[in-house]
Amino acid sequence: MTSDAQEEPLRPVATPPAPPPKPKLSAREQRRRRRRARHRGEEILGWILVPVILFGIYWGITAGLEFMGTSPGVVWDQLMQVKAALEKKM
Repeated sequence: MTSDAQEEPLRPVATPPAPPPKPKLSAREQRRRRRRARHRGEEILGWILVPVILFGIYWGITAGLEFMGTSPGVVWDQLMQVKAALEKKM
């Protein structure tokens, strides 16, 4: 059985050439990349948080007015009546 095995020395395998090392970034370039990443994160966070905050404000005002037994439409109508009354005086 061992007579079928090839007993010749192993041939070296050609290894692919290693890519050239990337040049090390300067401190200024590293800071610029961190700043860019931070700005992207802030933009994404802003696109999520701003609508949530605005909806929360709307919900809070609506809930507060409902607690007092009124609605935003009624408050708006009353403000328009006050505006009309002030315009008549002038």
